[in-house]
Amino acid sequence: MSRPANPVTVPLAGYSPQHFLLAVVEGVATVTLNRPERKNPLTFESYRELTDFFRACAFDDEVKSIVVTGAGGNFSSGGDVFEIIGPLVKMDTKGLTAFTRMTGDLVKAMRACPQPIVAAVEGICAGAGAIVAMASDMRLAASGAKVAFLFNKVGLAGCDMGACAILPRIIGQSRAAELLYTGRFMTAEEGERWGFFSRIVTSEQVLTQAQLLAKQVAEGPTFANTMTKRMLAMEWAMSVEEAIEAEAVAQALCMTTADFERAFEAFANKVKPVFRGD
Repeated sequence: MSRPANPVTVPLAGYSPQHFLLAVVEGVATVTLNRPERKNPLTFESYRELTDFFRACAFDDEVKSIVVTGAGGNFSSGGDVFEIIGPLVKMDTKGLTAFTRMTGDLVKAMRACPQPIVAAVEGICAGAGAIVAMASDMRLAASGAKVAFLFNKVGLAGCDMGACAILPRIIGQSRAAELLYTGRFMTAEEGERWGFFSRIVTSEQVLTQAQLLAKQVAEGPTFANTMTKRMLAMEWAMSVEEAIEAEAVAQALCMTTADFERAFEAFANKVKPVFRGD
């Protein structure tokens, strides 16, 4: 599983991925998993390139937010049965640990990526695909979308790629435990009711609505949005008192930005602020 270090180049608008589609429009980068004939499964190579992509996002100031979606009416069926699971049963402990750490690196990269990520989930969203949706900052569902953390179904634990840490924080401990112990599908309606999805829209609208949400974020104050994402992650491990202090420091930093001054001037002049990210 060797590879060259970070083959992703910036600016991302000029980068041509090998294992997914990428389009950057008005500050929004849309990542499309693109193996529709197999419901967009992940491979060793796509794991690596996606991880490198999200790491590279930190170095591209022109990308303000990200949308992740799948081609052909499905989000992702997870790890490819033949290209990933087949080889795994032949690996030794060292090789398997290298693989599980590599898959976890994708979630780490998504969480460390400064840009907010919106998942547009349609059709099947299973296994590692469900993890990618879970690791996103916001999720919209198409009606009929189904999400399953299938690790139990292939004889593995539900504790994969951060699922036991992140999923309970989104939908609650009992509901997360049910999904991880049974591997059953969560419907779009359940996902919205439980807080996994922000809302449900039609299949025709899900990508457009996700891009509109991402564009709304992209038009906001970039430094402040990055700080919000950082604080949402960091405060998991803080007491309320520590979180309040951390937010005081973070907010004071945001008050030193030109965007903060622009917002005041716009309010005073009764116009909409135009943020520039500085």
